[in-house]
Amino acid sequence: MYAARLRLPKVLTRQQKEKRAVDVIYELGLERCQDTMIGGSFVRGVSGGERKRVCIGNEIIINPSLLFLDEPTSGLDSTTALRTIQTLQDIAEVGKTVITTIHQPSSRLFHKFDKLILLGKGSLLYFGKASEAIVYFSSIGCSPLIAMNPAEFLLDLANGNLTDISVPSELEDKVQMENSETETGNGKPPPAVVHEYLVEAYESRVADTEKKKLMAPLPLDDELKSKVSSSKRQWGASWWQQYCILFCRGIKERKHDYFSWLRITQVLSTAIILGLLWWQSDSKTIRGRQDQAGWLFFIAVFWGFFPVFTAIFTFPQERAMLGKERAADMYRLSAYFLARTTSDLPLDLILPVLFLLVVYFMAGLRLSASHFFLSMLTVFLCIVAAQGLGLAIGATLMDLKRATTLASVTVMTFMLAGGYFVKKVPVFISWIRYMSFNYHTYKLLLKVQYQDIMPTVNGIKTDSGLKEVGALVAMIFGYRFLAYLSLRKMQLHCEA
Repeated sequence: MYAARLRLPKVLTRQQKEKRAVDVIYELGLERCQDTMIGGSFVRGVSGGERKRVCIGNEIIINPSLLFLDEPTSGLDSTTALRTIQTLQDIAEVGKTVITTIHQPSSRLFHKFDKLILLGKGSLLYFGKASEAIVYFSSIGCSPLIAMNPAEFLLDLANGNLTDISVPSELEDKVQMENSETETGNGKPPPAVVHEYLVEAYESRVADTEKKKLMAPLPLDDELKSKVSSSKRQWGASWWQQYCILFCRGIKERKHDYFSWLRITQVLSTAIILGLLWWQSDSKTIRGRQDQAGWLFFIAVFWGFFPVFTAIFTFPQERAMLGKERAADMYRLSAYFLARTTSDLPLDLILPVLFLLVVYFMAGLRLSASHFFLSMLTVFLCIVAAQGLGLAIGATLMDLKRATTLASVTVMTFMLAGGYFVKKVPVFISWIRYMSFNYHTYKLLLKVQYQDIMPTVNGIKTDSGLKEVGALVAMIFGYRFLAYLSLRKMQLHCEA
């Protein structure tokens, strides 16, 4: 359905596009699993054969003029394979070109092919009408001695296996003239000799004729030439439509990950443990304020560390899908990137709200709506900024192992350079703190809690906090812009 809405022409209405998608579902026999998730490595979904048919459906839905398929029947039962090939034959009969690699098809599938290319060790053994392949090999002395599937006969020839196949007289003479060691135990010539004979036979008997047919010029009118030579992309939807479709797809796809019981349990259990450790801390005493400062520091670290390592996986895991869909001109990169980053925002807000609802009141912080919501906004800014760093690292490296290593070093450096563990940080490294979302988040949380109570807390002035807000907002946009440039660079590299 998403492929139909993004790839079919703009002139079609949404209802027409959805009807086309349903028609393809029924053509490929996917109606039984049409409401099932595709799944992946960790999520159970459709079967391998159904997944393959979905891939085929994503291509045939736009009725392409040329369709190339790599083993579309592998892993399918004979009935489903026949149904899939019949669909491809219907496409070919209306004037389209379908090219497919196939291994050991049934005889019924074989007889549906118009033309056949037989390869052996990368060399061409036959090219021509599929119905004339048996006749051609019989003419060069290779005939089946028993009734067999034409496809099995051709594959045996391609592998140099002449079991139950007649040996050409020329090949017998050649083998007899050579050393007897070159013969196999059953008197058949070795595969290398058979392969050489078939290649020579094709080059001498068929190749020149077929090449002349292919080199013959085809009449093309000016209108068709302009369509073929036009490099302008034809988008199936406007930028805003692409963004809306991808935004909805993103939320639907990732809501299962965000609201898994494992993640909810992790966040809530951490909140409860923190609430018990800082149970009703007293902000009126120096010791109580120091305890609360430690709690606020943990919040800044936890909600800075957690989103970075979640966001790192985003683009490396979606690289194959992004490359495939972008190659098919399904959407613009800018629409994908903006939809991908904004669809996470509403999902990112829910768990922190649950976390703070539990721990904020257990820890005995200031009981007012303004302080609670300002603390919530600070945590949310920290999450979005940290997520931007994770996206930038993942998009730049596109390798999970290297990205995880770099992120660990970066987050640790940000935390250490903030001056929490070393009071006097050397000048040549102290500038790193201004790039640290932990540093700005911690300062902002302190200012929210103690702004109108005391002028300084732990050496930090409790002013309005606009500088910290500005720094976090700059990180939110800066890190994401870096991630977008990295994706753009990757796309240009792939096109080159």
